[in-house]
Amino acid sequence: MLLQKIENKIRLAVWVSVGSFVTSILIVILILVFTNIQLDKTRKNIYVLDEATPILAKQVGTEANRMVEYQSHVNIFHLLFWTLAPDDKMIKRNIGRSMYLGDESVHAEYNNISEKGFYNQLISSTTTVTIEMDSVNIDPATLEFVYYGTQRFERETGVSKRKIKTTGVLKDVIRTDNNPHGVLITQYLTLENKSISDERKRLF
Repeated sequence: MLLQKIENKIRLAVWVSVGSFVTSILIVILILVFTNIQLDKTRKNIYVLDEATPILAKQVGTEANRMVEYQSHVNIFHLLFWTLAPDDKMIKRNIGRSMYLGDESVHAEYNNISEKGFYNQLISSTTTVTIEMDSVNIDPATLEFVYYGTQRFERETGVSKRKIKTTGVLKDVIRTDNNPHGVLITQYLTLENKSISDERKRLF
């Protein structure tokens, strides 16, 4: 009887030990799983500094990021192509930088404008041209865009404004220093460029 009681106690002790060991392993596994879940959530958060104050900015998908890059690329191209001063070097510099962002259709548009004497007229009339994007629509399936902007022509005699509408198709290419977005504008075409206002400055 005594021997049987001892065996029962030993058996119970073994089961308790095994149960405790298994429970410990399960707890460790649960902790690891929970930790990994929290780390994944943390990786999806980015903190940016705004005047030394950390602000949480959540990451978005690659596709959403790319659409933002497409919009920025189209905007930057038009800023470079249409920000002009009555300075031949400045015109060549901006046009040259814009050429890295598009293909031969952009070159064709430049040649067409140049042949009409547009740049020479800017210099001779001391006209400064700026452009502001109103909106840009991009088809996610075809990457065709339609850009809407407002041009401002400032001369000594007055200020005029024009509405411009252009289109093109975006193409993914390798990122470079001259093309950091890795996007190329193809099939570029001006659909509309019409005057909306013409204000004359008083000369006295």
